[in-house]
Amino acid sequence: MEHEEWSIQQIAKAAGTTSRALRHYDHVGLLQPSRIGANGYRYYDRDALVRLQRILLLRDLGLGLDRIGDVLDRDTAQEDALAAHLAWLEQEQGRLARQVASVQLTIAAMKGGERIMAEDMFDGFDHTQYQDEVERRWGRRAYVDGDRWWRGMDDDQRAAWKQRVADLGRDWIAAAEAGVSPDSPEAAALAKRHVDWLTSIPGTPAAGGDVKAYVIGLGQMYVADERFGANYRTSRGGTAGAEFVRDALRSYAEANL
Repeated sequence: MEHEEWSIQQIAKAAGTTSRALRHYDHVGLLQPSRIGANGYRYYDRDALVRLQRILLLRDLGLGLDRIGDVLDRDTAQEDALAAHLAWLEQEQGRLARQVASVQLTIAAMKGGERIMAEDMFDGFDHTQYQDEVERRWGRRAYVDGDRWWRGMDDDQRAAWKQRVADLGRDWIAAAEAGVSPDSPEAAALAKRHVDWLTSIPGTPAAGGDVKAYVIGLGQMYVADERFGANYRTSRGGTAGAEFVRDALRSYAEANL
């Protein structure tokens, strides 16, 4: 297959950006051209295009250029990184689709003089943390069951549950900081606590599905998705803490689930 490349003008037009922006990305070390021709023109190959796509996606997430550089510098395969971006885009797509439907219902109800239902009007506008994520991955039933469980607790029960989660996160980080091996008994004890916590939450696959696959997949997500990985960030920064949790969960799941 012939090596294909595009000029800076072609890329700027296709990406909806400017040649000036692309030159700035080069200046700050985010995106270098694949080559510079004898005429001084910049050219970009397929890998550069994929990197630019990631830059633009991360920018849409609200990250600054310095933060984008940190994300791109990780040793994450391009395909895995794009899969994480795709998951976010699908989540947003679903949320926007529900917003469109809810506004359409409101307009129809107003025109027909019908009763307006609050739960219909605000579907898609509820920004409860991780709701879209849960519904996209495991269905609306999973979110409803989990939400009912959470709302059914009193203040003391919620406080105790939050403390349990905080203690678990603290102990994961401490073990990672101490250099504990992911396949050690200490790590296995933490992984068991983690699995016990997951299986106590109604609506998730861990509460009644393929627990082994769920736990292993969740560990991988901790590394791939910085929103979750941030819960296990050590003093060294990066994804080292999340990687420790992932490896320990996998080791425990393969041996016990």
